[in-house]
Amino acid sequence: MATLYVVATPIGNLEDITLRAIETLRSVHTILAEDTRVTKRLLERHDILVPVLAYHQHSGLARVEKIIQLLKAGKDLALVSDAGTPGINDPGGKLVAEILLASPETKIVPIPGPNAAVTALSASGFPADHYVYLGFPPHKKGRQTFFKEIADIKNTVVFYESKHRIQKALEALRDVTMTGDRPLIVCRELTKQFETLYRGTIDQVIADLSADKVLGEFVIILGPIQKHHVE
Repeated sequence: MATLYVVATPIGNLEDITLRAIETLRSVHTILAEDTRVTKRLLERHDILVPVLAYHQHSGLARVEKIIQLLKAGKDLALVSDAGTPGINDPGGKLVAEILLASPETKIVPIPGPNAAVTALSASGFPADHYVYLGFPPHKKGRQTFFKEIADIKNTVVFYESKHRIQKALEALRDVTMTGDRPLIVCRELTKQFETLYRGTIDQVIADLSADKVLGEFVIILGPIQKHHVE
C-alpha cells in the first residue's frame, strides 16, 4: 500500500523544517510541489535529490490521474506547498480528497510543521483556544460581505492579505468595527529577514504601516471583542 505524505515546509526561513520532514522528502519516489522552482530551492538547501512533479490549482485531471497511478503502483509520494502546511489555503486538500476517492487504500500521513496563521497566533497574545480562520478575503465579489461578517465574530479572527490590499483591508476593518479600537496585530514577512509585528488598535496599525514600506505577505489577527463590565 502506497503512502502520501503531507509535508509542512518553511514559511520563510529555510531552516524551519523538521528532521522528520527532511527524512521523509529524501525517502519518497516523487515530491508533488505547488511551485517546483520554490521547492527545488528548499531541496537544494538540504541536499534532497528526489524528482519533483508540479501539482497546483491549475493542474488538470490528467495530472491528478498520473499521481493516482503512481500511488496505485506502490510509489510513496510527498505533497508540499510553496510555504507552510499543505491543504491550508492551497489546492493540497483537493488532491487528498481526489486520492481518497479513487484509491481509498492509500495511506495519508501528515508530517506537521510551520503554518503562518498559527505562528502569528503564538505571538499575538490573543486567546487561541477558540478562533476563526478565514484565509484570504475575496479580491472583488464578496469582499465587503467578508469584512462585515468579521465584525459579528466575537472571538479572535485570523486571515491573510497581500501587500497590494493590506491598507484597504485594514480600512475595511475599521469601517465595520465602527470604533476602530478592537485590538489588532499584523504580522509581516514572518520568519524572514524583515519580519515585523505591528500591534495596537486598527487606527494605530494603519498609521504605523503607512509610515513603513508595505512589502511581503501579511497575517492579520483581530482580537476578541472586549467585554465591558458595568459596576
